[in-house]
Amino acid sequence: MFASNQKNSWWWLTIVFVLAATAVELHLQGRSWSCSCGRASFWTGHAWGALTSQTFLDPYSFTHLLHGLAFCGLLTLLVRGLSTRWRLLIAITIEAVWELIENTNTVIQHYRAATAALGYEGDTVVNSLGDIACCGIGFMLARKLGWTRSLIVFFATELMLLIWIRDSLLLELIMLISPIKAIKIWQMGIEASPCALVSLW
Repeated sequence: MFASNQKNSWWWLTIVFVLAATAVELHLQGRSWSCSCGRASFWTGHAWGALTSQTFLDPYSFTHLLHGLAFCGLLTLLVRGLSTRWRLLIAITIEAVWELIENTNTVIQHYRAATAALGYEGDTVVNSLGDIACCGIGFMLARKLGWTRSLIVFFATELMLLIWIRDSLLLELIMLISPIKAIKIWQMGIEASPCALVSLW
């Protein structure tokens, strides 16, 4: 019993350390602790508004939920010998590293140039912690649902995001790796003739 409690304590301490180290490093990178609006905000539903990436949760939190679903599947295949809690720790650590990379000035400038997020200035520390939490929730949700239902939730969420905010995890990856101007125009709601769209490819 003592050994089990000790292992559980180490797991929780490691989680706390990862989150704390991520928060400090993000702030050292120049990210604000919380929203510059001067008030505590838990959620914003406006994907392209000034509060996006500033509050604890926003529409893009759903893409981080999908990270958790994907990490659960991949880690189950790659590291079968580990317990669920340690695979969850790996998933949270990967997500934390991604938050650090995503909030470097280089990536922020790339997002501003390649996507419709023209005024994007990076996430607040609070928002990044919310994204990491959503990843963890997604991981545990996938463990509960199993492969088939997790895939259904994954693609249903992607479709919901496409309809709701004209963005999704897949589009984020496309625009990060190889931006397509036609997608940017569609996301900004700018109407263009078919000939104009063809010229952008």
